[in-house]
Amino acid sequence: MLFILHCIDRPGSQALRARARLPHLEFVAAHTDVFRFGGPLVGDDGAAMGSLMILELPDRPALERHMQADPFFNAGLFQSVSVWTSRQIVPEAAAGELRAEIARQRMLAAAAVG
Repeated sequence: MLFILHCIDRPGSQALRARARLPHLEFVAAHTDVFRFGGPLVGDDGAAMGSLMILELPDRPALERHMQADPFFNAGLFQSVSVWTSRQIVPEAAAGELRAEIARQRMLAAAAVG
């Protein structure tokens, strides 16, 4: 299951982010198998103001365990964390998935009309 995490730093937390960054990066390096995307959210001034992560984990309890172990989360860096689930359409993880999704949507549209 894909989880999208949109995390906003607490105001005035630049020093906290700097202290937690190396442990967080070491944690990420040890868990690259679950990361599909990860990186800072950068403000107009070029400073990190949060994080965006896309993680592939089996379920919500696994996500909760992952977040509890990540130094950015357990340091209290984030003011807010929004979590959504998703599924990948593009780029295709396997050839033909996009065409299959189009066919499903056409069938649904036809059923709605008929």
